[in-house]
Amino acid sequence: MNGQPEAEGGARKAGRYILRGVGIAAVSVFAVVAYIYLTLPDIRPLKTANPTTTAFMELRAREARAKGQQPRRVHRWVSYRNISPDLKRAVLVAEDDAFWQHDGVDYEQLQESLEADWARGRFLRGGSTITQQLAKNLYLSPSKNPLRKLRELIIARRLEAELKKARILELYLNLIEWGDGIYGAEAAARTYFQASAGALGPAESALMAATIINPRVLNPARPSARLIRRQQLILRRMGVITPPEESTVEPR
Repeated sequence: MNGQPEAEGGARKAGRYILRGVGIAAVSVFAVVAYIYLTLPDIRPLKTANPTTTAFMELRAREARAKGQQPRRVHRWVSYRNISPDLKRAVLVAEDDAFWQHDGVDYEQLQESLEADWARGRFLRGGSTITQQLAKNLYLSPSKNPLRKLRELIIARRLEAELKKARILELYLNLIEWGDGIYGAEAAARTYFQASAGALGPAESALMAATIINPRVLNPARPSARLIRRQQLILRRMGVITPPEESTVEPR
């Protein structure tokens, strides 16, 4: 007879522990989300101002100094209208063919990426939209930390809410890493092809876009067999992609 009250008391105690644990978890999640929102960058200046540096550029500079090297930065801003339409198409094909359909996050692709990472037991796969990549380059780091990824997703949504699609693509094309110390389409085009970003044809544009996946290893001026195969895949699909019109870029 004494066993039943003891069992009921144990059950009540276990229930209290569970409720306490759930409460602590809920408070912790709220605190993390609140911190992320309070420390988010202000996106609005990007409407009219062209960034002169990014978190990624600063990271590369620190890495170079840590090795005792002088940081290299080749970067020339070029307006959206002066970037080859072929390059715009090629980059959209290579990096985000659903650019028109999403609001910063491609949830279907994100789910596939998370499932692949879960199966491997670690964060490996990409699945990031151009907007997410821009958020990471501007404000974050290449870390696979889940909290960093959450910040990236939130910033990407804010970028889409504040900026036109063409402005997002303009920022991306001008800021991404395109080789060791080479940033943006203009610097890359002049480095690899001795031409302006506006003068690139389909073949050069597809090569440029193909290197984004690993720009510090792949070189469009000396393409490997792997890079050429990727170029040909991009070329075959460029005709079905329509880049944003120049008139949708915010005036500056």
